[in-house]
Amino acid sequence: MTDDWWHRSAEQIAVCSRSALVELAAVLPAAGRFVVARLDATTMTDADDALREFSDALLFPSYFGWNWAALSDCLRDLNWLPADGYLVVVENAPRLLASSAEDRHTLFRILSRAVRHWANPLGRSDGEGVPFKVLLLCGPDEEAALLRQDIARAVRDDR
Repeated sequence: MTDDWWHRSAEQIAVCSRSALVELAAVLPAAGRFVVARLDATTMTDADDALREFSDALLFPSYFGWNWAALSDCLRDLNWLPADGYLVVVENAPRLLASSAEDRHTLFRILSRAVRHWANPLGRSDGEGVPFKVLLLCGPDEEAALLRQDIARAVRDDR
């Protein structure tokens, strides 16, 4: 069975079980370069750890400010890492920022904002958005349901 989460709204952050099948054509662009950042939520138990993991995975520049606002800015810039698309994969997603529901909520809002930013074709020379996809991998279905609720709440609060 193939999940269709890549074909949903550009504003959605996808939650998927590790065993789901995904068509590569739905994830990768037909041509060009695609940056894939793999993060492990078990190493992102607090905000400092999460900021460090994102910085390392996406090669943030030395001027990165080590706070949520700086993460948001960098995720919507990425000029030091030019690509035709971006994929952020977070393994063990239910453990992401487990020590702080507030920080988790903030991170989901930032990721939602980045997805919307890259999808917007305005100001781009070719008039097309750039794929920026976030995939949260988890185990059992109940974990996926809880993550989807957290994400939906964060996206609602960001509007």
